[in-house]
Amino acid sequence: MRCRSALVVGSLLLSVTLSGCATATAAGSAADGSATSPAVLSEPTPTEASPTPVDPEAAAAHAKAQAWLDAAALPPGAVRSEKPVGSYLSYTGWPCGPIEEIEAYWTVPDITVADTAIWLRDHPTADLITSTPWSFDDPTIDSAIVGYIPAPNAQEGVVYTLATYRDGVAVRAEIAALTASGSCPPLPDGAQYGAPGQG
Repeated sequence: MRCRSALVVGSLLLSVTLSGCATATAAGSAADGSATSPAVLSEPTPTEASPTPVDPEAAAAHAKAQAWLDAAALPPGAVRSEKPVGSYLSYTGWPCGPIEEIEAYWTVPDITVADTAIWLRDHPTADLITSTPWSFDDPTIDSAIVGYIPAPNAQEGVVYTLATYRDGVAVRAEIAALTASGSCPPLPDGAQYGAPGQG
């Protein structure tokens, strides 16, 4: 009886060992001993998001605003900042739309607000005309606005806001370009909009 039990246990162990080998062989090689690649499940293909449709009018207005920014003329030594700099007391409200807007910032060392404003007024951006006809005679002013528009009565263009900053001046440019189909809400009693940059 003892021999028979040992024989049964031995047979069971041999059977388990052989089945383990058979499983490994089946996964790693063919029956003739040649290697095979294990089956790989393919990853599900991600669904591609549909591209956001581009509004051609908005794209053209943005390109115009960008061209005005690219043509911005700042006093010598001005350094463009990738983040907002300076503290400003006002913002330009563009009453017409739709528009495309861009903001940009610079610092100009060793200069006054008055001298920066005079320099900006005397050096137009691109082919824009100034909407700021007054002079900046007071050398102690600590803020100023200089505006530019593409044509009389236009409600788009560039508005520079200046503020004292450390040992010089911080400059913010608010740039807005009206889309081709943009319009201005009518004002009552024959009122007119003030030009950008006139407060």
